[in-house]
Amino acid sequence: MAVLGVQLVVTLLTATLMHRLAAHCSFARWLLCNGSLFRYVHPSEEELRALAGKQRPRGKRERWASEEKPLSVPRDAPFQLETCPLTAVDALVLRFFLEYQWFVDFAVYTGGVYLFTEAYYYATCPAREANIAVCWCLLAVAFSIKVFLTVTRLYFSAEEGGERSVCLTFAFFFLLLAMLVQVVREETLELGLEPGLASMTGNLEPLLKKQGWDWALPLVKLTVRVGLAVVGAMLGAFLTFPGLRLAQTHRDALTMAEDRPGLQLLLHASFLSPLFVLWLWTRPIARDFLQQAPLGGTSISLLSDEAFDSVRLWVLVALCLLRLAVTRPHLQAYLGLAKVRVEQLRREAGRIEACEIQRRVVRVYCYVTVVSLQYLTPLILTLNCTLLLKSLGGYSWGLGLAPTLPPIPSSADAASAGPEEDSAQETAAQIVGALDGLLTPLFCRGLLSFLVWWIAACQLLSSLFGLYFHQHLGGS
Repeated sequence: MAVLGVQLVVTLLTATLMHRLAAHCSFARWLLCNGSLFRYVHPSEEELRALAGKQRPRGKRERWASEEKPLSVPRDAPFQLETCPLTAVDALVLRFFLEYQWFVDFAVYTGGVYLFTEAYYYATCPAREANIAVCWCLLAVAFSIKVFLTVTRLYFSAEEGGERSVCLTFAFFFLLLAMLVQVVREETLELGLEPGLASMTGNLEPLLKKQGWDWALPLVKLTVRVGLAVVGAMLGAFLTFPGLRLAQTHRDALTMAEDRPGLQLLLHASFLSPLFVLWLWTRPIARDFLQQAPLGGTSISLLSDEAFDSVRLWVLVALCLLRLAVTRPHLQAYLGLAKVRVEQLRREAGRIEACEIQRRVVRVYCYVTVVSLQYLTPLILTLNCTLLLKSLGGYSWGLGLAPTLPPIPSSADAASAGPEEDSAQETAAQIVGALDGLLTPLFCRGLLSFLVWWIAACQLLSSLFGLYFHQHLGGS
């Protein structure tokens, strides 16, 4: 009897399609290179030479003299930047484009596998099949962390600019904040860390006492707490520059959408979406308010506990889709930085080398895939943590009662096996029972709720700081 059955077949089919269709059908390539985004093209050397009043050298002596002295033009030279649509041919030469395409496409296929698995479980209710969509979501989370490491490494490798100091400063700040968040009472911030740790240690205590290691139980709790703080500091450092970049593109996108109030509303809602996430886990103004909503002189209950948990999952998915819907306005706002930098250049006095003008324009375009990763990676990470929260936390998408949490399997389940499989199945059952005893649904709820809440908090704080910085301390 197959362990995974239909799910394994769908997984193999999905992996094959992802490999075969990457060159022909790619959501990531369509999102970036479907022709709706346009980039600025730097002026040619001949155009800059004509503006400087110099002719192209013809003789060998003139060419040698021109090579010794680079071409320079006035900073306020009236050259124009031409535009052209961003195509896949142009994007293939960009740094990290293949990584961007593979990562975003993998996230899309992960969503497809998850949808199929949810429909399969709803239709057949398999009792002894592992949920393979959880593996896909865990891989998407791991790849998100890898992308964060790759992009952050660029800032640490830069010798100038102070990006390394900014990352370390924010990492230390978020480390302190993560430790403070963990001491907030569950009546205020219902992340579920306390019930989750109690569930894990309650199952771990008999095992430790059996080995005579009951003294290590407080150490386990402390290790989990410190580990969450360290992970929070790392995520804060990873999300620092994506938040700063999001603040800049948000301001510029609002300026470009002055005559489109509907788009401006979506941009504002997308920018404030992390605030909505923080509100969902603040018990006095979220769960308690909806369960005891004031109506005249009485209070009524609008949602039960199970319905509120389901609504929270739906809101998280909707906020992720909202941020995905305004991806192109943010990317176009970033590509518009080339024109902004040229306009800033014209307000300065003196002369500048022609190659420096071209470099300033090209640098914006060459960095667009990194900006795309900075924008989409937090979204993908939040969405997959939300899906894991539903699957591993025992929640339901319906607004009725949540399904009962499955019992923890024990080694006694292997007793019905045949004599030739007794030893292997007993060992496997003990290992699975120990893991399930540690990674209980309550512990997974607390861990994943903390991660979703913390990602939103880091995004909100870094983007608000970036908004203040770009508006009051730095140029646009």
